[in-house]
Amino acid sequence: MSSTSAKRGMQGGELAPWAIVAVAAVALLVFGGVWLGGTLGAAVSGGGWQPPPFSLATFGTLLGEGPEPLWPGASPAAVLTGVGVLFGAVVAAGVLAARAVLRFTSRPKGLAGKRELASMCPEGITARARELRPSLAGRTQLHPDETGNLLGDLDPSGPELRSSYEDVELDLMAPRAGKSTGIAVPRVLRAQGAVLLTSNKSDVYSVTRAARAEAGRVWTFDPQGIAHAPREMWWNLLADCHTIEGARRLAGHFVASVNDDQSKKDFWISAAQNTLTALFLAAARGQASVLDLLAWLADPADRTPVDLLRDVNMVAMAEQLQGTVRGAVETRDGIYETARQCVACLLDPEIVAWVTPDPALPEFKPHEHVLGKDTLYLLSKDGGGSAAGVIAGLADATMRAGVVAAERMGGRLDPPMTAVLDEAANVCRISDLPDLYSHFGSRGINVVTLLQSYRQGSRVWGEAGMDALWSAATVKLLGAGLDDADFVEKVSKLVGQHDVRTPSVSKGKEGTSRSYSYRQDQVLPPDRIRALPKGTALLLATGVRPALIRLRPWYKEPGADIISAAAKAETAAITARATQAWALIHPPAVEDSGSRWARGAVTLDKGATG
Repeated sequence: MSSTSAKRGMQGGELAPWAIVAVAAVALLVFGGVWLGGTLGAAVSGGGWQPPPFSLATFGTLLGEGPEPLWPGASPAAVLTGVGVLFGAVVAAGVLAARAVLRFTSRPKGLAGKRELASMCPEGITARARELRPSLAGRTQLHPDETGNLLGDLDPSGPELRSSYEDVELDLMAPRAGKSTGIAVPRVLRAQGAVLLTSNKSDVYSVTRAARAEAGRVWTFDPQGIAHAPREMWWNLLADCHTIEGARRLAGHFVASVNDDQSKKDFWISAAQNTLTALFLAAARGQASVLDLLAWLADPADRTPVDLLRDVNMVAMAEQLQGTVRGAVETRDGIYETARQCVACLLDPEIVAWVTPDPALPEFKPHEHVLGKDTLYLLSKDGGGSAAGVIAGLADATMRAGVVAAERMGGRLDPPMTAVLDEAANVCRISDLPDLYSHFGSRGINVVTLLQSYRQGSRVWGEAGMDALWSAATVKLLGAGLDDADFVEKVSKLVGQHDVRTPSVSKGKEGTSRSYSYRQDQVLPPDRIRALPKGTALLLATGVRPALIRLRPWYKEPGADIISAAAKAETAAITARATQAWALIHPPAVEDSGSRWARGAVTLDKGATG
């Protein structure tokens, strides 16, 4: 016999006793299940609790004669049903236990657990809410939505995690990864105070509008017909332009709508912003309209804005504007043409009507909006003809009004204001948003910026600006579909590494010995971050180790059927308004009888003519 055969024989001899034990254990479990299941089935069917002896003789009787001698008075079908139900329950419990074990073992080691996230769990976030919101003092029971903003459930089995009302959030997810259903819609529905939402689609609007109408007044600013909402409001575009700071901020929003990188302003962009600042200031101080401002841009030789600035003692600004007008013709025309491009959206009468005073409609006043529970929807298309400059201006005015109101309240809004900047890089390019981010959080303004990728934000605010926004956000959610290799690699490094124990077995003359060595592995390699499943996100919160969470889409929450029904009704209304708008723009052609005759639509009644 060869040495290999001898080793196999020895191994088989060593395993034989364990095989006997395994067979005996399986037989015992099977017999015990049959004994207990049959007894339960007989008892339920009316045969009473009469278990047979738990012995080998009973097992032999069952195999040889069936269940009748063991459970007299009970039908065999009831006994067999009891056995089947018991074994089915055991199998189901085993499957659930195996799934729980697999989920636990598949969870990456090194991520935060319930203990590390105690400040974001229900008890911790409730205590923090009582510190931040004086209006909660003296109340023993608080609704969860009063304590913080729902982020999701800690993977794999909870609890739910919430951010506090002083946190500001940045979420990066690819399209169709759950930004709207898992973040934007729940955040709007659960908001405790005033709400501001920007978007280039009508999905969030259609789902949340009915619910927000019950909380307060709904203001829909839809100059480009995203939801085809009728114009039932107007906003004074020049309301905050009575100061140089306000005029410059508004000019910056229009410049940002056509400039992809705020860190790369060339001469023409900077000069155009200065010119727009002077014109906005002159229009506001001189009580002129937006149409007057457009006329000044069309004719650089018009001295009206210079005279208006001089009349209100803005001499330096008037001299600067006059210097631009009197400069070289090529330079002046280049500056004015760039300025015209920045405000080109105002040439559309449908857009300019929303920012022109209308005595027949109510005026939206940001300083009143932030004090209640009203909702402002800012909808705009992206790309050519976008009203992004107007949208950014109104969003910025509303959030700055929240800051002023917070200062009057002692430093913080209560209840807090919620601002969801969906598609912020496309329709709400607030140039200094990274600098304002942390300040908004300290004032009780919960800002959530939703982007498709880190690179998308870099195109708008530049690398330095996006880095500042990333650093200022106290809560960051990274969802599915992040394909930027460099960014995902950086995130993997931020998540960190963990120790992996590797066993090694050595055999010698003295026997077998086992030893262990340790190595450092990444908690989440880049490929795993990129392949995060839809509905999950990597949570990066200040002062806490990273964690994996499961988002909670609105359609899986209690009361989703009511919200869904309202959303369907709103969607049907949008469709009807869109059809009506299309019919107005494209009326059906009037056909003459000749063309209809050619198509066979007109026939002769032979009976009448013959």
